[in-house]
Amino acid sequence: MNRPAPPPTDDELHAWVDGQLAPDRHGAVEEALARDPAVAAKVAAWHTQRDALRRLHGELLGEPVPPALMSALDRQLPRHTRRGAWLRWGGMAAGLLVAFAAGWLGSAQWSGTLRAGAQLARAPAVREFVHDASVAHAVYAPEKRHPVEVAATEQQHLVQWLSKRLDRPLKVPDLSTQGYTLVGGRLLPGETGARAQFMFENATGERVTLYIGTLDARAADATASRETAFRFASEGPVPSFYWVDQGFGYALAGKLPREVLLKLATLAYRDLS
Repeated sequence: MNRPAPPPTDDELHAWVDGQLAPDRHGAVEEALARDPAVAAKVAAWHTQRDALRRLHGELLGEPVPPALMSALDRQLPRHTRRGAWLRWGGMAAGLLVAFAAGWLGSAQWSGTLRAGAQLARAPAVREFVHDASVAHAVYAPEKRHPVEVAATEQQHLVQWLSKRLDRPLKVPDLSTQGYTLVGGRLLPGETGARAQFMFENATGERVTLYIGTLDARAADATASRETAFRFASEGPVPSFYWVDQGFGYALAGKLPREVLLKLATLAYRDLS
């Protein structure tokens, strides 16, 4: 009788984020991401943290780990956690980045980010925004002849037009590494003014949409810390991953497995940050 695979540990989730996980554990992680929204949100947050560290310390990636920092890490971490820490950051000037990450993730700033994310999820304006994104996807994604107002062949015009209407410079994220190319976009109404929708499609015709717009004062109160929260929503016709950056909302929606949607949303977040 085959026993079910044990659930992934935090060390294994970190390894999966960094591409260091053993192949035989991929299935367990993907199952956990699809089944548990809390795990999916945790992994999404780690994706954004990793990218922030890369942006801050990218010049150190090829540097050897200083012996003093290795000794300091050995003194700071319990023996049973050291291997996991090195796995998380292997090959990226691990000593310096782990030391920085350990201080950051254990700080009040990280606690504040979690509180801001929970507060954000409860904000009525954010729930309405995410629901609107889901409905807009359900309405326009099935369209065969008129899925967008402006096609991808006029991408420059599309971006300039929507940027002007939303009074904010916009950018189309590149999702091609996951097999999705731009179909085009359209202008939509929202509670606080204009909203934009960009639509993407893969070779099999599966579509995802990125919904963008300004949130009102109720959501601004929830993001007063100016932290970016990255969360999963299953309410509405289709699921989405969404984030809010300084009062501006983004929601990537599609009828896809959660782990696939997570990869696309993470890619869009990286490209737009």
